[in-house]
Amino acid sequence: MFERISIKQLNDLMESGKPLHIVDIRDPQSFAAGHIINAKPLDNSNVQDFIANTPKDDHVSVCCYHGNSSQGAAQFLAEQGFTNVSSLDGGFEMWKLAKADKVEV
Repeated sequence: MFERISIKQLNDLMESGKPLHIVDIRDPQSFAAGHIINAKPLDNSNVQDFIANTPKDDHVSVCCYHGNSSQGAAQFLAEQGFTNVSSLDGGFEMWKLAKADKVEV
């Protein structure tokens, strides 16, 4: 099971100092053009490494364009044994409007 979180909730998690993995499932060109600070791209080529090398109790937050596709990816990660998974409501498009200072290229 995963939870849907707001931009404020993700920002609070980022500032909490607790283990947090932000994964971005958008295409490589979109990721390269801009992404949430410290986010890592996640796709079929690296998902198995991510699953194998990420502690299952760390928080994993999934980001896509608008917060729709990330829900399926978050559910998939929860099914792989991750216990603290979220999907970012509004996705990167909403994040860059609200938190432009926390976007990197």
